Amino acid sequence: MSAIEWRASPAAAALATCSATALVVALVGGRPELLAFAAPMLGALAARALLPRPADRVTVRGDPTTVRMFEAESVRLVVAVDAAGLRSACGVRALPQEGLEIEQEAASSDDRRTGVRIIAGRWGRYRPRVAVDVAAAGGLLAGVAVAEVATVDVFPLVDPNRPGIPPTDLPDRFGAHPTERHGPGVEYADIRAYVPGDQLRAVNWPVSARRRALHVTERRTDRAADVVVLIDAHPQAPGPASESLDRSVRGGCQVAQAALGRGDRTALVVLGARSRWLAPDLGRRQFYRVVEAVLGAGERTLPLEGTLVPRPAVPPGAAVIAFTTLLDTDFALALIDLRKRGRTVAVVDVLAGPPFEDELDPTVARMWRLERRNMYRDLGVLGIDVVGWQGDSSLERVLAGVGRRGRRAVVPR
Repeated sequence: MSAIEWRASPAAAALATCSATALVVALVGGRPELLAFAAPMLGALAARALLPRPADRVTVRGDPTTVRMFEAESVRLVVAVDAAGLRSACGVRALPQEGLEIEQEAASSDDRRTGVRIIAGRWGRYRPRVAVDVAAAGGLLAGVAVAEVATVDVFPLVDPNRPGIPPTDLPDRFGAHPTERHGPGVEYADIRAYVPGDQLRAVNWPVSARRRALHVTERRTDRAADVVVLIDAHPQAPGPASESLDRSVRGGCQVAQAALGRGDRTALVVLGARSRWLAPDLGRRQFYRVVEAVLGAGERTLPLEGTLVPRPAVPPGAAVIAFTTLLDTDFALALIDLRKRGRTVAVVDVLAGPPFEDELDPTVARMWRLERRNMYRDLGVLGIDVVGWQGDSSLERVLAGVGRRGRRAVVPR
């Protein structure tokens, strides 16, 4: 239910203006016949006190009440108004909201019911509102009630390409990542002589015929991985730093989608003003849990205490891919702590240029870049790979060489 803000209607204002004008002219100009003209209007205004008190609340319902959609999709909401105790509901108006395009359908004969089409422009969690115009007291009072009609979760669209993960010690669980160990799999590893106990289907008959002895083909075992997406949600300065959050969200969702598509267990950790984490899991449901947790709407997420990542959120041998601007000290300490625990950590720097709205002096900008390079070098010494990503290239290409450079940070020029 929403509260109604009552005020005098245009009709009541017109009656008051006309009656006041007639009284002034009658008294000042000596025209008593104008009192007869003003009397009915004064009586109508005085009758307001005899009418029952109008309702102070109105019920507004949206159908459906919860909507989940991706960017550029649209959905239709039906807004119904229960205006019991009022003369009528004069109309429902959809209020504009940043990030959503709201189109109201043409008015129908039922003024207490209307349709609204919502088109998602950008990912986020929204609560679209409508304004209900109501009238009471014979049309002498007009009121407006503003109500939220639904909760709209807009999920980000991500690149369908599947970025890889940093090389790490994979758990003994069947999956889609070829390892250096020989065993059941599909990728070729080596050919060796046959020993008793080898399966006949592994015999390489062309090689055996040439060498006049049985030989078998060895293959690389396929294993699954544990992938943890770490997103930096600390408050950032206005400008390039705050704009980088969009790349962090899209990149994190893309990594989660790719990992779950390969059958890897995926977890999410969001560190910021309201930190939370999502336990590792498999399947398509987990992807929707991840994107809901990124939007701050996930019911399965657990709140974090402190500034470090909890141990249950990062299983042993997990590969951690962090999206950050590397401007917050607490987040950098969390990365170092994860590396000290023996986890494989790759950092994707999403900051595009100096974190200032105004252009820097060339000398100051050069000093800032040098400090930045020193920080990347220090993280590389600790075993943390750093790559830059400003959204101008695919994340798959950016992550392709992580872990294969001898722990060397890669800084964009």
